[in-house]
Amino acid sequence: MAGWATAQTPVAFTVKGKIGNLNAPAKIYLFRNGQIDSATLKNGAFELKGSTDIPVQASLLLRPNGKLGTGMYGQGDRKNLYLEAGQVLVTSPVSLEAAKVTGGPITADYQRLEAMLQPTDAKVKAQAAVYEKVSEEERNTPAFKARSEAQWASINKEYAERKRDFIRSNPNSWVSLYELMQLNMLAPPEYTVVGPLYEALSPALKNSPPGRMYGDLVKGLKAVAIGAQAPAFTQTTPDGKSVSLADYRGKYVLIDFWASWCGPCRQETPALTKVYNEFKGQKFDVLGVSLDNEKTREKWVQAIQDDKMAWSQVSDLRGWQNEAARLYGVQGIPQNFLVDPDGKIVASGLHGDELATTLARFIRK
Repeated sequence: MAGWATAQTPVAFTVKGKIGNLNAPAKIYLFRNGQIDSATLKNGAFELKGSTDIPVQASLLLRPNGKLGTGMYGQGDRKNLYLEAGQVLVTSPVSLEAAKVTGGPITADYQRLEAMLQPTDAKVKAQAAVYEKVSEEERNTPAFKARSEAQWASINKEYAERKRDFIRSNPNSWVSLYELMQLNMLAPPEYTVVGPLYEALSPALKNSPPGRMYGDLVKGLKAVAIGAQAPAFTQTTPDGKSVSLADYRGKYVLIDFWASWCGPCRQETPALTKVYNEFKGQKFDVLGVSLDNEKTREKWVQAIQDDKMAWSQVSDLRGWQNEAARLYGVQGIPQNFLVDPDGKIVASGLHGDELATTLARFIRK
């Protein structure tokens, strides 16, 4: 760890392996930090060399026809790994996905994490199998959709819990830092959850470039933690009227971050409408903040009409650079914050039944 933290020059790595007995035109591609390297297989063997300033996550993709196609984001035979000093060996008699990976200490850490995640991976496969078995008609029924959403939410929650357990137990591992940075893909980051995990990491990890970047995020999350004063902001409605958070002082207000292009956001609108209608006469309101941009302005306005959103909607039309979203450390949407009559944040990330029960607890207490 100390060697990585103090290194001033890149460290060489090698990714070497053998996948079956494939030959040209078969190629294997290595994706890392926006860079793509490749090697043609000869009797299944390949070798990729390079250098890295710090350990990085990478992905291998095998293309039997040699064509990159949709790259790392499409379907394909792939394997995730870490690039670290020395050699990483990838071997399999059949597919890249089934390959055994060996290497240095960071590779060993990642394998331990993968072992911890295997029970949850099995649930993903089981869920996918159920989906494949049912008819298209049944997949589109409200009951099936609701059941599937609940099951996927439970699976994501389990993934997050297992990864947090790994991070707590391995504060010196680069794998912990990268997994911490990616937890926001499973759930919006909250300071009370990720703050302690970050603070427990080794100084070397926190002082690395990605560690410092995540540290800035943690500082931002602390500013909108439960009990903090909600950051002030003013943005405009579709018809050009300025609306400030301060306008809602004296009542509870739910700041709802969303966008017209966000499917999950729009799926939550009916539940939010129901809650709004139930509590709006009890010193409660909603303020929608859209992460749309100038190009999607018309879609934003149309979405408000189509979804019959009766509460005020504002945006600065700067997309993910929306100033309010930046102030509140929004990393994913839908996301929301409940602010009390004194302007303090009392809850966040409220969805489904939790939103109604939380409002009832505060407003009717």
